[in-house]
Amino acid sequence: MENATTFFATLSAWLWGWPMIILLLGTHVFLTIRLRFPQRKLLTAIRLSVQRDSSQQGDVSQFGALATALAATIGTGNIIGVATAVALGGPGAVFWCWLTGVFGISTKYAEALLAIKYRVRSEGGRMQGGPMYALERGLGWRKMGVLFAVFTALAAFGIGCTVQANAISTIMHASYGIGTEVCGVVLTLLTAAVIIGGVSSISKVCSMLVPLMALLYVLGCVYILQANASYVVPALRLIVRSAFSPEAAGGGFAGGSVIMAARYGIARGLFSNESGLGSAPIVAAARTKNPVRQALVSSTGTFWDTVVICALTGLVIVSSIMAYPDIDYQNGAELTKVAFAKIPVVGPFILSFGLLTFAFSTILGWSYYGERAMEYLKGKRWTLAYRLLYIVAVFVGSVANLAIVWNIADCMNALMAIPNLLSLICLNGVVVHETRKYLWRDRLDREMAE
Repeated sequence: MENATTFFATLSAWLWGWPMIILLLGTHVFLTIRLRFPQRKLLTAIRLSVQRDSSQQGDVSQFGALATALAATIGTGNIIGVATAVALGGPGAVFWCWLTGVFGISTKYAEALLAIKYRVRSEGGRMQGGPMYALERGLGWRKMGVLFAVFTALAAFGIGCTVQANAISTIMHASYGIGTEVCGVVLTLLTAAVIIGGVSSISKVCSMLVPLMALLYVLGCVYILQANASYVVPALRLIVRSAFSPEAAGGGFAGGSVIMAARYGIARGLFSNESGLGSAPIVAAARTKNPVRQALVSSTGTFWDTVVICALTGLVIVSSIMAYPDIDYQNGAELTKVAFAKIPVVGPFILSFGLLTFAFSTILGWSYYGERAMEYLKGKRWTLAYRLLYIVAVFVGSVANLAIVWNIADCMNALMAIPNLLSLICLNGVVVHETRKYLWRDRLDREMAE
């Protein structure tokens, strides 16, 4: 077991090294330039996300698809992961994390556009899409699509299920003394009650849960920043300066190189918003008039996840360290806990609620990703078996030691990204063509031919 843990830890470090980071960030920048900075249409995208194309074909609303994708994307990494990036890469990591989110909007846009463009109708009459269909139908790479689906189905059990369940049971035991077995049973029943209903049930729960959990967490961050008001501007200066300066940051921080700040900041941003991984496009069942409308809506997920939530978390962390230099900033989890403890009475509750809801929503979102990947591989007859196995994995994750699971899941995520990025680069001409047809010519209300 120890040898296996070491092997996957080494493989994960290699897969998520500089080649992957350069490939992902390079794709972000390339698509941003190629698509004439679609970030400019952010307000239009946000407006579209709350509208419904109810007369169009699909299984859920555009907002339901966005909420499901956000549920899977916003996880414990948005809270503790950012703190860990600061601990390892210094305050400059926050800047690189934010910058990755800004450019990642273009990649998330392109992923969603291809998912709608190449989606198909399943055996049961549902709409299905994702990188596997773009690889198969857009490029004729059926085997590459199969590989992506295999990696997705496996990754769902790791980072999307057992790891998140373990985080919930650990939090409940540490904060309230609830046994991991009890927590596991309750969590398993809650998960089963939602995902057995399929995508409609998942999207309904996520549509209610995601806005609530995000709003409460953002309000908590705003309160802390208000309490640290005199340190907010200095913290911003420190974040920007540390992103480009190899000198010691000061103010309670150890000095870190530009390379370290960029390495951990970019990696954290990529893990957080999942732009380039190819996961979010799988929720391609949305009712939409044309591919560009859903692409714009999906792109807002990266904005909310990284540009807003991760940026707020980073600013809270850095300003809190400057305000309270005695904090042990090298411990990401403890650092976050101490920062939120500054909110009187409800601070620990807001943090616990945020971690719990973020983790639970991730379980729901990734259950859909894994199930759709399995349906692509084996057809609808296997989806029920996969769903039941996923529910069992929730309980296992709640009570098991998951040191090796983290590393295996990281490897699967990296292996998902490679074929997806290839499809984005090779099909960038299709993305440009559709964007020109509907967005650049101001025809967002035009319907596509199915």
